[in-house]
Amino acid sequence: MRKLSPFLLLAALLPLLQGCFPVIAGGVGAGVVMANDRRTSGIYIEDQNIELKAQSRLSEKLKDQVPINTTSFNLSVLLTGEAPTEALRTEAENIVKAIPNVRQVFNEIAIASPSSFSSRNNDSYITTKVKARMIDANKFNVIQVKVVTEASVVYLLGLVTHKEAEDATEIARTTSGVTKVVRLFEYLD
Repeated sequence: MRKLSPFLLLAALLPLLQGCFPVIAGGVGAGVVMANDRRTSGIYIEDQNIELKAQSRLSEKLKDQVPINTTSFNLSVLLTGEAPTEALRTEAENIVKAIPNVRQVFNEIAIASPSSFSSRNNDSYITTKVKARMIDANKFNVIQVKVVTEASVVYLLGLVTHKEAEDATEIARTTSGVTKVVRLFEYLD
């Protein structure tokens, strides 16, 4: 029986492996983030599960009447978006509170009509600018601070020292387009 050269074998298998690259790259990226995150890997994964469960339950129970974003960090959930009534706002909060392992819910859902596409785009742009400025300032590891923007209001979450919180807040506060900064940090010191 003839032996195949390693290069020939790789060339033969390459088409079969192409679909695996995004999965492998995504797994490596998540591994790097988890290794540098102050949350345990179990909490990190549970935060992702909470976000998925929250989005699924909100969509199922509210039938997409309410555009709500969920962000979980260290088992605390931030709700942002818009609801047409206080009753729907409260219902959304109660749905998320019922998810196992959720410690607390920060309900920042506005009583308003759904935001426009341009407003959501602007919020994404502000988040990107804040994160870029945090990287540029190099005052703390940016993985420690989660940035969420809704209606030009920046929400900051993370397990941080008081100094890191002050630095992150100052960077966000002085970023153009930001109207307000809401700190939802947990402090290590």
